[in-house]
Amino acid sequence: MTLRLSAGQGRRLRAGAPWVFSNEIAMRPEYRRLQPGTIVRLEGEDNARHGAFMFNPHSLIAARRLDRDPDAALDDSWLRRRLEAAVSLRERVVPDAHHCRLIHAEADGLPGLIVDRYGDVAVLQANTAGIDLWQERIAAALADMLGLRAVMARNDSAARRQEGLEDSVRLLIGTDAKAEAVEAGVRFPVDPLGGQKTGFFYDQRPNRDLVAGLAKGARVLDVFCHTGGFGLRCAAAGATEVTLVDSSQPALDAAMVAAEMNGLAGRVRTRRGDAFDVLADLAGERFDIVVTDPPAFAKSKKDAEAGLRAYGRLARLAAAVVAPGGFLFTASCSHHAPLDAWAAQIALGLSRARRDGRVLHTGGAGPDHPVHPHLPETAYIKGQLLQLD
Repeated sequence: MTLRLSAGQGRRLRAGAPWVFSNEIAMRPEYRRLQPGTIVRLEGEDNARHGAFMFNPHSLIAARRLDRDPDAALDDSWLRRRLEAAVSLRERVVPDAHHCRLIHAEADGLPGLIVDRYGDVAVLQANTAGIDLWQERIAAALADMLGLRAVMARNDSAARRQEGLEDSVRLLIGTDAKAEAVEAGVRFPVDPLGGQKTGFFYDQRPNRDLVAGLAKGARVLDVFCHTGGFGLRCAAAGATEVTLVDSSQPALDAAMVAAEMNGLAGRVRTRRGDAFDVLADLAGERFDIVVTDPPAFAKSKKDAEAGLRAYGRLARLAAAVVAPGGFLFTASCSHHAPLDAWAAQIALGLSRARRDGRVLHTGGAGPDHPVHPHLPETAYIKGQLLQLD
């Protein structure tokens, strides 16, 4: 079916934007009756053909481009080519393509599809109505291409609710999705049924590499540790003592299982509690490396101001326990906290802690999390490594 844009619309599409908002389409009653996820073609009032899209009449982002060619046959061969291109990219840009973010939505030409790979297991999220309809096709293609033992759908993200989709967590292929993430030789058990999101946060890999490179002989504090990614990487790199802090006992238990698996348990201890409270309690101690990698404090635009203040407060408390000459790595996964405003709050937190220092590195996720050039807001991860006097 071909849909028409409203009068005067189409400039963003011609410039390369992959999304079309509902107010850019001349919505007709027959458009609104289409099943969410239906494949459509879009034309402008000038009869310009803009390509093939997946359409959801109930979403603010009403159409997401799949192919610039409006006549593209979006069949299994087309899908396999897209998947193969994404896999081929990971094989070139990450150390181990068996353990990485395999598909990253629009940047890989598959709007709303997230796939993380853990060896012979893949975990996907279908965050758009169109991808939701394709889950079985995607799982079958990936299993055939990669020889996977299991493919699991972990469909419980907030993005699905914006598309009018219900939550579901289920195995698409196989009988058991338990697996391991392996990073720089460190093994992390992954349970997609019981863990957060797809099971492991590959997006911080380059930042863990950076911090682990400073860890030999260091005393390390990993706050909001989840399953201990930063802390265990530091322990494996030669840290003398690692303290993992999280409010979730299951996350800390998983971290200690990983510590034992890797022969690191003797140098790792855990502390359960609210991160802000724990940092305040530790005010008299000093650590050579402090990591704070919190969940999103600004989950929506209306939360941005309060979220930014929370990042500043966290930086103040964390800076207070960094030893002179030591390092603070702090991060944000809130795309509603822009880099400049977030960095300003980090600087303010340091000032309130009466600590001077220098920014050594500002960065984001690794190349297995590419960003569509017309969707800069999807570059959600930001982190800073600082040395404090």
